Amino acid sequence: MQKKEEIPMKEEIHVYVNMPGFSPNFSTVGEALAAVSGLDAKNETLPDTQRAFPAPFSEETPAFIHIGKGIYREKLTVTRNRLTLLGEDCENTILVYGDGAFDVMEDNSRRGTFRTASFRIDANDFTARHLTFQNDAGFGHTAGQALALYAEGDRLYLEDCRLLGSQDTLFTAPLPLKEAKPGGFTGPGEHRPRVLGRQLYRSCFIQGDVDFIFGGGIAYFENCTIFSKLPGDRIPPESPKEETIYGYVTAASTPKGQPYGYVFQDCRLTSDCPPRSVYLGRPWREWAKTVFLHCELGEHIHPLGWNDWGKPHGHFYYGEYDSYGPGANPDTRADFSHQLTKEEAAEYTLDRVLQGWRP
Repeated sequence: MQKKEEIPMKEEIHVYVNMPGFSPNFSTVGEALAAVSGLDAKNETLPDTQRAFPAPFSEETPAFIHIGKGIYREKLTVTRNRLTLLGEDCENTILVYGDGAFDVMEDNSRRGTFRTASFRIDANDFTARHLTFQNDAGFGHTAGQALALYAEGDRLYLEDCRLLGSQDTLFTAPLPLKEAKPGGFTGPGEHRPRVLGRQLYRSCFIQGDVDFIFGGGIAYFENCTIFSKLPGDRIPPESPKEETIYGYVTAASTPKGQPYGYVFQDCRLTSDCPPRSVYLGRPWREWAKTVFLHCELGEHIHPLGWNDWGKPHGHFYYGEYDSYGPGANPDTRADFSHQLTKEEAAEYTLDRVLQGWRP
């Protein structure tokens, strides 16, 4: 009996979006995502997958989606591991949608924060380069919270990307164990196990207002520009009477017992907000951890640096080392925060925080 010839598995999959001359070439990012996942755009099995990819592939085969310049108004979710998205350039390759938390759903409920994401990662080993992820729903006081990126999974890496939004631009999963109000976590992660993942943002531009980088994940931000956006012409309603506060850069919810939460290394904090009107962070949950190392702080940063948001002291941890620029004021910082020594700062290496993972 003649032995059946085995077809070798593909070592990599490459597909293209809006890039004439390359094959297979798709018109939308959603179609390309479906193809590399073995699905059609309606989440049904593709009968012609083998015509697109002559050699078989598994869900663990590394896949690359090359995306040409353009504005792609699509609400997208990645569920495939080992996927890389490569834009032609970050300023002209834009993935955008406009859902906001105040949207009214078919059952007359509000959409809520965690169903607004323009782009949601629900996978491990995801990489994106040279792309913009945007939510253009509008300011928080008109549209509500509006996520540009919902990042859930382990070993997530973004390089030379822009994350553009207003209130709640970047959510680094997991969610806290319990919501403060019933229905507050309505969305894809509400009933799922809280799995802690590692994320790296390198040379990215992240824009938002209120507390626009938030969540429980371990996230390292290296050489990024963090832009605190003026939230329209309205003073936020929670701003204290004695001064005007326009926002907070971070709101970590680091799980209890975790040594690291958010680390910002060699970043630049810029803004169009007035001087002294933005805090570095406040704790979404009481064990929040956030540290800034060698960062340039603009004049928009409040002299206190940190706000406790009414949480008990002694649980959350806020630290800085070698901050510089007009917003660096070590002598006026909140007394519950820390100015790190050289030895303490040395604990926050990329290898240590990300537990040995390097993209």
